[in-house]
Amino acid sequence: MAKRDYYEVLGIEKGASPEEIKKAYRKLAVKYHPDRNQNNPEAEAKFKEATESYEVLSDPQKKQAYDQYGFAGVDGMGGPSFNASAFSGFEDIFGGDFSSIFDSFFGGGGRRGGGRRGGPARGSDLRYDMEIDFRDAVFGTEREIEFAHHAHCKSCGGSGAKEGSGKKTCTMCGGAGQVRRSSGFFSIAQPCPTCNGEGVIIENPCPSCRGKGITRETRKLKVKVPAGIAPGKRIRLGGQGDAGPQGGSAGDLYVVIHVREHEYFERSDNDLYCVIPVTFTQLALGAEVFVKTLDNKKIKIKIAAGTDNGKMLRIKNEGVPFLHGNGRRGDMYVKLQVQIPKKLSGKEKDLLKDFAEKHGEEEQPTPIRLRDL
Repeated sequence: MAKRDYYEVLGIEKGASPEEIKKAYRKLAVKYHPDRNQNNPEAEAKFKEATESYEVLSDPQKKQAYDQYGFAGVDGMGGPSFNASAFSGFEDIFGGDFSSIFDSFFGGGGRRGGGRRGGPARGSDLRYDMEIDFRDAVFGTEREIEFAHHAHCKSCGGSGAKEGSGKKTCTMCGGAGQVRRSSGFFSIAQPCPTCNGEGVIIENPCPSCRGKGITRETRKLKVKVPAGIAPGKRIRLGGQGDAGPQGGSAGDLYVVIHVREHEYFERSDNDLYCVIPVTFTQLALGAEVFVKTLDNKKIKIKIAAGTDNGKMLRIKNEGVPFLHGNGRRGDMYVKLQVQIPKKLSGKEKDLLKDFAEKHGEEEQPTPIRLRDL
């Protein structure tokens, strides 16, 4: 397969400055580095291709030979050498701090240079989805949940070793937790396959957990749901998640709240909304009606004469309690909705017709601006 032009490989123009060449190579080296693309031959090939291009174009003499005679000019000088000295130690390429490229690979916390990976570690967090009634979300409740999680083995206390036995240093990696393999001119560190990066091996595994130190268990917990909790909110139960490996601390359990819809009420932040049916005469003449709140109280509200259909009446402090709000509550809003009678007697129809005639109701009413409603 024919080689690609070195400038094309790095994605730069022929007249690129040394700084532009270095910047282009750095970008490709981070993207295709073997440590970041393990078991990916295509990425490894691109990394080598970019490295070869950089070695030639960063060397003034080789660059001049390549610009004049192409690959033949470079081959006449011995070609790319793939040795460490050709890169000025890589520190020059990566801004004087070779660790920055590893930070890119491992999210700022990459291990290198044979550092041990083992030891206690925090366990994973867990999620539990809980569905509760609308009323329970408003006023709070307590529920018992049952869930599966990883716990430290009771037989070995999480060590993974049979009682009376211990661990020994891994002979494959010498306790480093890592082994190195060669990839062309580059040496790559990988977790030791014998000890899984722990640096130690269990001599006699615990029969209960088979040396893992962790067992799968089901447990029950009581969860207190605070009044005023909103749908989608999480309740954190510290230390109730999965146990950590090597005797590490447990993660947290997050209970995610889902709320069933109510038959009549709807919620917006800390306010409650409902619709009550009223008659035309109640709106026209005025009336007093009783409204039932979510906590089953009956509250009397006054409808003023001439109230429009769809009017929203506010009842203070009958809404949703504020979460950790020391007794403060939102408001309750009642929308008045006229119920049109479906069946009318002959006498009722005559009365309505007489009413319409006296009020001069038109067959084609004059439109009203929306803002005036």
